Amino acid sequence: MDRLVSCEFNMDTACVELNFFDDSIIAIDTIAVEKEVVDNMYQRSELNYLIYNDPVGYADLILNGDPETYLKTVTEYKSLDS
Repeated sequence: MDRLVSCEFNMDTACVELNFFDDSIIAIDTIAVEKEVVDNMYQRSELNYLIYNDPVGYADLILNGDPETYLKTVTEYKSLDS
């Protein structure tokens, strides 16, 4: 995997696809990621924002970052019961 040529969300497969100069491809299954790391609708909304508006940032977060910590940091969840 040399240089990134393109990164986009494929609605047909629900994957963020990274295409590299050497013709290699990485496809990140966004549904599987959500099942593993999302605890509430606010976290799901944050991931969806990244998927549609910053797929490179999403891919970087999933491949190189800590999505659980990121989501706990950027989302604020307050229960209505409190």
